[in-house]
Amino acid sequence: MQTHNSFLPNVPPLQDASAALGSPPGWQHHEGSRRVKRAWVIPPISISENHKRIPHLLVQIKSDKQQPGGVIYSIKGPGVDEEPLGIFSIDKFSGKVFLNATLDREQNDRFRLKAFALDLGGTTLEDPTDLEIIVVDQNDNRPLFRRDVFTGRVVEGAAPGTCVLTVEATDADDPETDNAALRYSILQQGHGDMFRINASTGEICTARDGLDREAVGVYNLTLQAADMSGDGLTTTATAVIYLEDVNDNAPEFTKEEFSMEVEEQAAGAEVGRVLVHDKDLAGSPNWAAKFTILEGDPEGAFAIHTDPHTNDGVLSVAKPLDHEVRDRFQLTVSVQNQRPLEAGAASSPRAVATVRVRVRDVNEAPVFRENPRRVSVLEGTPPGTAVTTYTASDPDTRRLQTLTYALLYDPAGWLQLDPRSGTVRTQRELRDPSAFLQGGWYIALLLARDDADPPLSATGTLSIEIVEVNDHAPQLQPPSGAVCGRPGRGGTLLLGASDRDRPPHGAPFHFQLSPQHPQLARNWSVTRFNVTHAVLAVLAELPQQQLLNVSVCPCGRDGLCEDGVLAAASAGVGVALEALVVIVGSAVLLLMLALLGAAQVRSRRRAQRRGLLQRWGDDVRDNVLNYDEQGGGEEDQDAYDLTQLRHPPPRGRPPLRRDAPLRSATPPGPSRRPPRGPSDIEDFINEGLEAADSDPSVPPYDTALIYDYEGSGSAGSALSSIVSSLTDGDQDYDYLREWGPRFRRLADLYGP
Repeated sequence: MQTHNSFLPNVPPLQDASAALGSPPGWQHHEGSRRVKRAWVIPPISISENHKRIPHLLVQIKSDKQQPGGVIYSIKGPGVDEEPLGIFSIDKFSGKVFLNATLDREQNDRFRLKAFALDLGGTTLEDPTDLEIIVVDQNDNRPLFRRDVFTGRVVEGAAPGTCVLTVEATDADDPETDNAALRYSILQQGHGDMFRINASTGEICTARDGLDREAVGVYNLTLQAADMSGDGLTTTATAVIYLEDVNDNAPEFTKEEFSMEVEEQAAGAEVGRVLVHDKDLAGSPNWAAKFTILEGDPEGAFAIHTDPHTNDGVLSVAKPLDHEVRDRFQLTVSVQNQRPLEAGAASSPRAVATVRVRVRDVNEAPVFRENPRRVSVLEGTPPGTAVTTYTASDPDTRRLQTLTYALLYDPAGWLQLDPRSGTVRTQRELRDPSAFLQGGWYIALLLARDDADPPLSATGTLSIEIVEVNDHAPQLQPPSGAVCGRPGRGGTLLLGASDRDRPPHGAPFHFQLSPQHPQLARNWSVTRFNVTHAVLAVLAELPQQQLLNVSVCPCGRDGLCEDGVLAAASAGVGVALEALVVIVGSAVLLLMLALLGAAQVRSRRRAQRRGLLQRWGDDVRDNVLNYDEQGGGEEDQDAYDLTQLRHPPPRGRPPLRRDAPLRSATPPGPSRRPPRGPSDIEDFINEGLEAADSDPSVPPYDTALIYDYEGSGSAGSALSSIVSSLTDGDQDYDYLREWGPRFRRLADLYGP
């Protein structure tokens, strides 16, 4: 196969080559039976991009194996039967290859095709050969910067040669040709040639000294990139270079002297502002000012700080100013930056200024120098007694003003005040205790007012201590009581005392027997128990006494006490439920027996008696007073079997207690001698009581009932007694009907 290239005059001679690169499917069965030796190679065909004459003959191929019927030629590959389609074609009889479309090297810089030669029957005459078409570049693309605007920063005063940034451009043309050989340049930069650019690399650096942000803060450079080593196509971009500020300028006062005014006593108030100017970047630490008061304020009455928005120095009052003490100040103030100046930067000659301040006089409120005022007054001080003179002073010494006083707060109305002198006197007696005292102190408020226009006032606190005096005697508690008449058998009484006086006139108390009756010491002793109590004890056996307290009430028409009036019992004495209180006519008689203890009635018997009383149509509890301390009535026989007193059981087996809880056994106690006669019953009861008190097995709710001999000679006769308990069935209760309607129900209850 031969090839003819009519438009490429310098075609190299054909060279041998081996190894076919493939063939169409119709040729494959011939290759297995015979081996065809290739004796030629088609050299690459070059064609310039953007070729306008279309169609254009690229090459003509011919086979050396000519057949009588001729040879059929074909090509395959990209640009023919692969994308992009239709760029190349071949005349199948002549073998001429044509270009049918304009080429773009930036899209496809070469095409590799396969050429085939067949006889008319489709038999392969030649092995397929390579046909390479190279697209020759033209300078048809301008350079492109990677961005339209490049940004860089450099500190002002930077030395020459300080690099700021690097710009970059690209070219779509063949990088192996001058079509893509780029060169950079600065077309314009303004304000002097302060920057230069590396033509090959695009690096921008400072060119000379003199970069001053305060003169020029931003540089805008117009850049150019050109291909063909600077002689071809061009494009432009912008480089913006910002100068970063350094503290190379000291702040300066706008003038050498400032004048201001401020009112006295205006603590924290702004006096005025001192203005400064700094050429450095506003808002930066290089611009921020710092002020100092150098002279004229030894007491620290003023303070100065920087307004962060305006950079002004704000002078304010740190301590209240007093016009009467000093009305003018001359301050020396300096200014400097918060950040130190750069080395070599010149200091400003106007970094110090004078500030003159005048203090204006204003009316000031009176002042109580001693506040609160504390004084002491004895309890019970008579009215009109001078307590204290509480006055205020007027700070306005250069004005003639008069102060007046008034009571602002006097909750108990104890005080009176002289409005001119400020003297406080008692108006009533000051007594303790009182609801108006707090820990023994009485608080009052005074008002001092000047006569200026408008007037000003001040409040003073007067704390008056009410000094306690010993004006109350201690009182015994309880005022009365009962003790056993025999020493060593509970014959003691715990006495207490209280005193309305506060310490030190209260406890501790001293208890003693009356010195006017020295014979009491033979039968009684008083022993201190604690600071408020003492124990009264019997030293010798004393005779028993029976006390009778009678309360007198208004009489009604039927001879009874009027409704709502009841007899009062003396302190510490009561009568059991089954005992009847004798109320005759207008008097209520309460029998109070001086016994050794009190008896408790079991709840079960009270429930039985309550059931009996409920049989009646109305409630009789209004007529019967219930006292749960004294035993001895007939109903108490259910708590103890009184027959045991006259017929005691054999020794060794104690009597059964009816008030013991279920399933509780009474432990055997010491045998006791039965009474020989009625006169010994008292001793027998006392011994039984002592045995019960000493028994550890008795439950806490168990109560030993106390019985005592009632004596004889009662005009009213006893309702119940130990002796009469055996003959209770013969008792006649009809006489109760004669006592009035309140006792008729009891007569029906106990009568036949």
